Amino acid sequence: MASLQELQERRAYECRLTPDRALQTLDEAEEFLVDRGLLTRTPDSALPSLFEACHEELYAAGRGGFASWPATKWPWFGDLQERDGVYRLNVHRGKNVLVTEEVAALVDPICRSEIKRMAAEADDWALVLEHLDAAGPALLEDLQTELALKPKELKLTLAPLELCGAVVRRTVVLETAGGGHQHTSELARWDQVYTKPSRHGGLEDLIVAAVRAAVVAPEREVLRWFSWTWNRRKENRVERLVDEGRLERPEPGWVTIPASA
Repeated sequence: MASLQELQERRAYECRLTPDRALQTLDEAEEFLVDRGLLTRTPDSALPSLFEACHEELYAAGRGGFASWPATKWPWFGDLQERDGVYRLNVHRGKNVLVTEEVAALVDPICRSEIKRMAAEADDWALVLEHLDAAGPALLEDLQTELALKPKELKLTLAPLELCGAVVRRTVVLETAGGGHQHTSELARWDQVYTKPSRHGGLEDLIVAAVRAAVVAPEREVLRWFSWTWNRRKENRVERLVDEGRLERPEPGWVTIPASA
């Protein structure tokens, strides 16, 4: 087993944590995503971050929010979403994460089960899911009109559906009558964007893939990477994955994947 220091050095290289590894082009960013399998937008954990790998000056340092994004490369997250085999989910504790086709297959059985669970738990969630199932993906404004909901009501209804992966959104740009552009969102059920059910996957497979993406990570944060709170109420899945040899500890409190994986 590699030492923790060796793993952290490999993480710095593979997750592009040093300026000499800065992403230069959108195609290079796509290669980074394919290599890691999933990327967060901004750095907030051991998971690899697209914006962190850009190593670019901030749009407006000190202002927070969008102003803390890279000055010129901030559209890359949305641009990558439009590439074939890339999916955008909101399951990273309510924050966006991009995943490849391979990782989407691991997420698929979770999101499909969440569609059924959410539809059974509340009428307003069922209303959105049933409407999208019948009418297909819809623009945010159209969904609001069709369901006769106020903007705040729709926002409150959609938030938990996106948090668990039952509903996903993508940014779209519409041309306006005056020749300008309007940014909005298109909402869809997960099974409408990932149409063929996966034959494998699940939370434990996703955890292993996420640890691989990070190279090495603090064990205490692994079960907090994703929004599904039911994964923390059961037995310690990380402990079980270690016992099964799918993860290993280079030092107490840290996890990585076996070198042979």
